[in-house]
Amino acid sequence: MHTPEVVDWVNKEWLKRTGKIFRDPDRGIRSLYQKGYLKKIDKGIYRYDPNSINLRNDLKDFSPKLKKQILKLDNYKCMVCGMSIKEGVELQVAYIKAKDLGGTTLLENGQTLYSKHNFLKKNYKQTELGKKIFIRMLKNAKKAGHNKLIAFLEDILKVYEKHNIDTHISS
Repeated sequence: MHTPEVVDWVNKEWLKRTGKIFRDPDRGIRSLYQKGYLKKIDKGIYRYDPNSINLRNDLKDFSPKLKKQILKLDNYKCMVCGMSIKEGVELQVAYIKAKDLGGTTLLENGQTLYSKHNFLKKNYKQTELGKKIFIRMLKNAKKAGHNKLIAFLEDILKVYEKHNIDTHISS
């Protein structure tokens, strides 16, 4: 199944089972995969087979206490853009290394992200997310003609290449 079909199925099943509308289907699908209800076939493609459900209990969420510690450690600001609730953004505590990629529920693996950046991160590694953001910033800087920013961002992207990091992501 491709993601759109899974989203439709999850929404319908959630409504049928709980009587409520599913708030964030993409996150829910990832959660179902992490828990073992779905098998990931390829990026955005999942398989549901009721005969091969392999439930996992090793993937824990951050506790409320740990979330507060992470928010405090990050000064209640998004680690990507620096925005806070003062600017009207929703902050979330996110994994630096995703749970299903082996990330642990420890203070060192938590970060504060603006909900938009957390959604963009999905299951990317931290460096992958960074590179994608720098590429996007470079495109915007070029449109706006900010030459100083363009040079800065091009230098950063050269560092990715120099160290052979995330070469599968191109601009």
